[in-house]
Amino acid sequence: MTIATKRIYAHPSKSDGYRVLVDRLWPRGLSKAIASIDLWLRDVAPSTELRKWYGHDVERWQEFAERYRQELEGHGELLDTLQDIERHHGTVTLLFAARDEVHNEATVIADVLRRRRADSHD
Repeated sequence: MTIATKRIYAHPSKSDGYRVLVDRLWPRGLSKAIASIDLWLRDVAPSTELRKWYGHDVERWQEFAERYRQELEGHGELLDTLQDIERHHGTVTLLFAARDEVHNEATVIADVLRRRRADSHD
């Protein structure tokens, strides 16, 4: 089972498995057909307030990630949904629109999901 992250503007591939957009806003300039997503899970995205506060300022990354993890604690059912998809499809690719491929909400979600999986095996 695999949880991957990928920029939504990158070409889809079969290795992506089940493609889930985790942004609250639809990516600019991208049609739904070209995006080739299986699910848009906007409610798992950071709150509008947190997203605006962060503003893709890497200096705020650590605090953003911590605040976002706290928000995700209140979205257990959405994280369960992503874990169920991973169990059924083997690979889930979390899609994001941000230019920064390291500092984005998908990487935080992927980390949280991996930790949940590890904790459930203990």
